[in-house]
Amino acid sequence: MAKKKVADQTIEEKLNSLWELQQIDSGIDKIRTIRGELPLEVQDLSDEVEGLQTRLSKLEDELKELETEISDRKNMIKDAKAAIKKYTEQQKNVRNNREYDSISKEIEFQGLEIELSEKKINEAKAKIEHKMEIINTSKEKLAERTSDLELKQKELDDISAETEKDEERLTKKSEKARKVISDRLLVAYDRLRNNSKNGLAVVSVERDSCGGCFNKIPPQRQLDIQARKKLIVCEHCGRILVEPPHED
Repeated sequence: MAKKKVADQTIEEKLNSLWELQQIDSGIDKIRTIRGELPLEVQDLSDEVEGLQTRLSKLEDELKELETEISDRKNMIKDAKAAIKKYTEQQKNVRNNREYDSISKEIEFQGLEIELSEKKINEAKAKIEHKMEIINTSKEKLAERTSDLELKQKELDDISAETEKDEERLTKKSEKARKVISDRLLVAYDRLRNNSKNGLAVVSVERDSCGGCFNKIPPQRQLDIQARKKLIVCEHCGRILVEPPHED
């Protein structure tokens, strides 16, 4: 039925269309329930793995910086020792006390440079040791989470492979079914589905009760529902109450 003819539908046709759409969407819900929380678990694990990889990369960069600092400090010590050797030789040929004192200050300065560099090297080594502990722990955690992710992803892929075609078929069927329902009814239907835990917006009467909230339906109201002459909602939960169309 084309969209332009929706306004010409009888109440019974509208009820049939709503019931059919609910059955299709409930089928989609069932498929997604089979997958359960797996997509969220996979996403959470994927985010955690990515975060650990980023952290490891940052730690390894910091490690390289510390190793570079140690190398630079060792070169500074080497240069300072060479300078001390040179100044010590120069002291042997000074002409006065002023020159001697000046060279002595240079030797003292280079000695302080060596002490500072050695201190910085020891600090850097301590930092490296600490970061290595963190890196090793992070690598173990990354390996564990990566393994968990691979298992969960495989589980999700297996389930998706089994249900993907059915979900795609039902989704197309749902889209087609929505085209023969008025916009006003679709808005109400979607609101009810979104507000209910079980996704039921259109239900039948079961054992004299609403098939959604299970509250009792008065006998006269049940007769009105069976007559299929007007759209009736549950007084308790607001779901649309329908007498299912009879199978041919």
